[in-house]
Amino acid sequence: MKGKVVSTARIGSGVIDMHVGVDFASGGSPAAPGKFVHISAPGVFLRRPISLCGYENGTARLVFAVKGRGTAALAELQTGDEVDMLGALGNGFSERATILVGGGIGLPPLLYYAKTHENTHAIAGFRNKEQVILSDEFPSAEVCLGDDYPHVRLEKRLAAGERATVLACGPHPLLKAVAGVCARYNTPCFVSLEERMACGVGACLVCACAVGGHYLRCCKDGPVFDASEVDWK
Repeated sequence: MKGKVVSTARIGSGVIDMHVGVDFASGGSPAAPGKFVHISAPGVFLRRPISLCGYENGTARLVFAVKGRGTAALAELQTGDEVDMLGALGNGFSERATILVGGGIGLPPLLYYAKTHENTHAIAGFRNKEQVILSDEFPSAEVCLGDDYPHVRLEKRLAAGERATVLACGPHPLLKAVAGVCARYNTPCFVSLEERMACGVGACLVCACAVGGHYLRCCKDGPVFDASEVDWK
């Protein structure tokens, strides 16, 4: 499907906040927190998967870090430019959650969830204050910097007796740590895995990940999985 860039801005350190006008209904797959788009970058063969940070009134919000050729090309798009994308793809956050744990560029899909569900609290982790993004847009959030790890903050809340369901998105070490904390306190936890993708629709198996004793496709079967079923080894 075709979309058109409505606006684009740089936020944080090397992070792009882009709004794209697109009609997901025409593609037959509605937008929802945890889903992603597979977007074509100018001059780059393979598409790039970008999590949805929001979707309202026909406009998708995409917040992504510039990490390579593809995202660098996307960062050069200007207002009015046409973009080709597939979406919304994958299975999003289907469980009702109260605590959202994210690290760095893992915050965008959690912000989408927080803005469409009431009574959530976010624990957001960043390497330093220069890399802080989006935290001020959550209805309720606390920010962790450097060695002040989000999973430690989460454990303090659960150890104090707080009952919760947790959603998490971010780097693999953070997700593994969050899953471990939730397992110790018998707390439901669902994670959005970050895997390299090629086709985005489940055909190429590049994004296969071990879940529930089987290899599943992150793009088609996920990217959201029950943390207790993920093989964290």
